[in-house]
Order: sequence, then structure tokens, then C-alpha cells
Amino acid sequence: MEGQRESIHGQWSSRLAFILAATGSAVGLGNIWKFPYIAGENGGGAFVLVYLVCIAVIGIPIMMAEVMIGRRGRQSPINTMRTLAAEEQAGRAWVMLGWAGVLAGFLILSYYSVIAGWALAYVFRTGSGLFTGLTADGVQSIFTSMVSDPERLLAWHTIFITMTMVVVARGVSGGIEKAVKFLMPALFVLLFVLVGYAWNSGSFQQGLEFLFQPDFNKLSANGVLIAMGHAFFTLSLGMGAIMVYGSYLPATTSIAKVSIAVSLMDTLVALLAGMAIFPIVFANGLEPGAGPGLIFQTLPIAFGHMDYGAFFGMLFFVLLVFAAWSSAISLIEPAVAWLVENKGLTRVTAAVVAGLVTWLFGLMTVFSFNLWSEFKPLSGFEVFRDSTVFDLLDYLTANIMLPLGGLLIAVFASWKMSRASSLDELGMGDRFFYPLWRFLVRYITPIAVILVFLYALRDIEAIQYILNAIGIT
Repeated sequence: MEGQRESIHGQWSSRLAFILAATGSAVGLGNIWKFPYIAGENGGGAFVLVYLVCIAVIGIPIMMAEVMIGRRGRQSPINTMRTLAAEEQAGRAWVMLGWAGVLAGFLILSYYSVIAGWALAYVFRTGSGLFTGLTADGVQSIFTSMVSDPERLLAWHTIFITMTMVVVARGVSGGIEKAVKFLMPALFVLLFVLVGYAWNSGSFQQGLEFLFQPDFNKLSANGVLIAMGHAFFTLSLGMGAIMVYGSYLPATTSIAKVSIAVSLMDTLVALLAGMAIFPIVFANGLEPGAGPGLIFQTLPIAFGHMDYGAFFGMLFFVLLVFAAWSSAISLIEPAVAWLVENKGLTRVTAAVVAGLVTWLFGLMTVFSFNLWSEFKPLSGFEVFRDSTVFDLLDYLTANIMLPLGGLLIAVFASWKMSRASSLDELGMGDRFFYPLWRFLVRYITPIAVILVFLYALRDIEAIQYILNAIGIT
């Protein structure tokens, strides 16, 4: 029976191992700069409260659904969906959900690796004191010089992909679990050290107010949608990573408890990152709303003008590398698992094949910042007029593939899987919590994800019309 199915890849040694691995998957570059920034710009503490509600209503129910599907199938996302669709008599087309998740993770890693390579490069640049005393123009010049050099970007991209392949090649217990047991505690230690450093910056109180002081006047309908969207995206849902990690989860482990734990740890990382970053930003009179530029262009200025800035700046970029590395491992794992299951490859060979293909696709992102910077494949469409290949990959995955993946996971788990199957796998009892989860994932969560999907595509004229019609601009 399904309950006796075992993964050929092994399983996590404990509940903690899964929590660390899933948190590692969820925590990424976006946690370090995006959440603190959008929280501060949309009402601080008011936004954080709405975000936590969205985590409870959207993030946790879909994470539970994805983990449940993964553990029920005990295979790669593709084979899991094929098996469960047959068992639940849901139709063969559902296997496409597995393929879409694997493809999304693969495409995301192809450009994520390039950006993570920037963080690797900055570990050495910051640690060497390169930014000490530099003006904004000087830091900008260093960043521009790096991204405009395809050979340099290619080298860092190659190093990062190799780091990822080495861990995944060693398997679930010998590679991924050992890596996250080091990476995640180290990430938290680095965060607390950096928060302590920010404490002495002179603007710690201003940073806390930016993040946590409730201002409901700043919390618009758009802000609520931003909170909903981030609650979904921050947990790595819809890309096969959580599903394949769920397939390694011991049968006796509570899916609800680990999903809640991962969500809380992911949020804690984002808040600690904000407490570390924004006091430093405000202490130096810099702009907190610089987006990705905050990491690679604004913060180096701050570190370059602070006591011991070279050392703590280096620690910050080590933190970024750890966050990116733990996410990258989860992004490539679904493809590796499928290659082992379907092509008879060894774990090492599968990791090398998946890594090389990802590396090749990453060249498109590398060249988007230099040799192909003027190449705009869809310039004939107004929305994509200025979009490079990298911009299009980011748009396709974040705005289309992931929301659709999350929506279909919710639909399959609550409408296609039988009540008996999901009740058996979740093991929550049939009195309160299971009916609540089923109601949320059947009705509330899909509506929320559809709104997130529409908001993400708001630049398209037809979508603008729909959003205006329901009072969202």
C-alpha cells in the first residue's frame, strides 16, 4: 500500500533534518533584502501582521499539501504525480505538474547561480578591503566592471554550480542533510553576529521602527497583495523542491508541525536580516529602498565607511552565499532524483548531468549582463520591451510557473486526492485541524494564489482591466 512505499534515495534522519533542509530551501537571497524592504515600505509592523496571516492562510496550507503529495509518492515530483494521479484516478495530465515543478526549479537555478556567484565574488572583494573609503560612484564602478565581464561572471557561476553538484552528488543523508546541518546553524550564527554589529551602528532604533512600527495608513490593498505574494514565494512552493524533500520525510513525522516550523524559521531569518541591514543603511544615510542594488551597491558603501566594515561585510556576503547554496541544493534535487529513477544513473552521474545542463542554461543569464545586454527577444511586446533574457526567465518562473504550480498543488491535494488519502497522510485527526486545512486549501488558498497571479501580471493591459474592476490598482 501507499503507506509502505519507500524512497530509493533514502530519508531524513529526523524531523529536525527536514526542517533544516526545507528552511534552507526557503531561505534565499530574497529573504535577506526583499522581505525587510517591502515590510518597511508597506506599514512596518502592520505589514508583518498581515504577512503572518497570509503565511497561515496561504503558505502553510500549500506547504502541507506539497509535502503530503511528496511523502505519499516517495519519488521525484514527476514520478510522484504519475503514481498518485493513477491511484486517485485523476487523469494522466497531472504528471505535467511534476514536470512543471522540475522545469521551474531548473530554470530558476540557472540564473540564481549567476547571482549567487556575485555574492561569492563579494566575499573576497569585501574581505580584502576593496570597498574601504569608496564613494557611491566607486562601488558602482566595481559592480559594473564585474557584471560586464562575461569571463569573470562565468567563473563564479561555475564555482557555485560545482559547489551545489558536490553536495547533491553525495545523496540525501551523506550530502544534503550534512550540508544543511552545517549551513543553517551557521547562517543563524552569522545573522546574530551581524545584528549585534548593527546594534552598535547608532541607528538600531531607527531600523527597528522602519521594520516593526505599525503604520496602517501605508497598508493599501496593493500592500496586502504583496504580503500574499511573498508568503507564497518565500517558502519555495510550486517548484518541486518541497515535494521532493517531502518524499524523504519519515512516515511518523507530523507534516503540519514541520510546515509551521519551517514557515516560522523562514520568517525569523527575514526579520533578523532586516534588523542587521537597515540600522547600517540608516547610519550611513543611504536609501533603504534600493532593491537588489541594496546588496551589491548600497551596503558595500556602508561597510566601506564603518569600523571593522571589511570583516563584517565579508561575513554578510558569506551569509548570502550560505542562503543561496542551501536553496540551490533543493532546486537541483528534483531533476537529480528523476535521472536516478528513470535513467538508471548513479547519484554522482545524475548530479553532474543536471549541473552541466543548468550551467549551460546559466550562460544566457551571464551574457544578459554584457554580450547580450542589448538583445531583447520580446521587444515587440510593450510589457517586455526592455527585458533581457534574464528578465524573461525571472518573469516566467516567478510570475507564471510558480503561482500556477502552487495553485495546481492545492487543487490536486484537495479536489483530486480522496479525503481518505489526505487524511491518512496528514494524520491530523478528523475533528478540527484537518477540516480547517481542507477548507483553506480547497477554497481560500486558490483564490488568494489567483489574486497573487493576477497582481504579478498587472503590467499586461487585460490584467490591469480585471484588477481595476475589483478595486486593485
